[in-house]
Amino acid sequence: MPIEAIEPQRLYRQISDQLRKLIVDGEFPVGSRLPSERDLSVQLGVSRPSLREALIALEVEGYIEVHMGSGIYVCPPSPAPEGEIDLSTEEGPLELIRARAMLEGEVAYAAAKNGKKAQIDAIEEAFRQMIEHTSAGTNPLEADRLFHIRVAEATGNSVLVGLVTQLFDARLGPLFNRLHSHFDTIEVWNDAIEEHSRVMKALRARDPEMARAAMRRHMDIAFKRYSASLVGQAGLSSKKVVAEKTSKVAKAKLAVKKPAAKEGVVKVAIRKSAKPATVKKTSAVKAPAKRASVASPPKRRSARA
Repeated sequence: MPIEAIEPQRLYRQISDQLRKLIVDGEFPVGSRLPSERDLSVQLGVSRPSLREALIALEVEGYIEVHMGSGIYVCPPSPAPEGEIDLSTEEGPLELIRARAMLEGEVAYAAAKNGKKAQIDAIEEAFRQMIEHTSAGTNPLEADRLFHIRVAEATGNSVLVGLVTQLFDARLGPLFNRLHSHFDTIEVWNDAIEEHSRVMKALRARDPEMARAAMRRHMDIAFKRYSASLVGQAGLSSKKVVAEKTSKVAKAKLAVKKPAAKEGVVKVAIRKSAKPATVKKTSAVKAPAKRASVASPPKRRSARA
């Protein structure tokens, strides 16, 4: 028997594999609601951000559906599966944000120190595009991408430009795209614009330390933002709050938030929740198929254009 190389598995994949097996084995029947994120994270011995990445993976694969203000439900098998979704090469969205915080903080420092006037002006143009798109109700993601790439270009280092581009584009994958869909609102983008405005202010002032702190603050807040509960967050707000946020773009002052704590190792087994009904296990576990939607309360409407 040939020896095969052992590849380290990402933590969120270990969690999603265990939850998927419980679903397939009938521990969580179709239509049942999973235990709360808090309970699952305690039983698995992992942080809620890592659990959230695992739940997003299961949602992309079609095993569960997230319903705002209601819960996370197990989906029925799809009558006509179109094939399995391979997420084995996908990085965890929250890990990507942490990596960007480490890299782009130093990139902002170098940009403030070495950037030419024309490069700072180009960054400001991208920032204005973010504001214009958000005010018009369109998704400013492309302008956001341009902002970060132009900050990297201001360092004068092409390798850093490539790394920033690569990390940003990783958020365009299925996991980050699905996670983002739960939090994509005008309110969230207005908050992000305020965070970018602090970076812009530091770059204009040619203050490297301030630029580094502002960029790290932006990433820390982004991490906290995407670490919020999937079923009770997602930036739900009244029209009044959104209007107030819009009028204060680039002016509001937010408190710096602390990064999430480190998690432990995934436990071998999870205690079954008392909520879902018990289903007798079968002798053979069928290969997981793509799941269809389950009839539950409607999901929150996304602000994505």
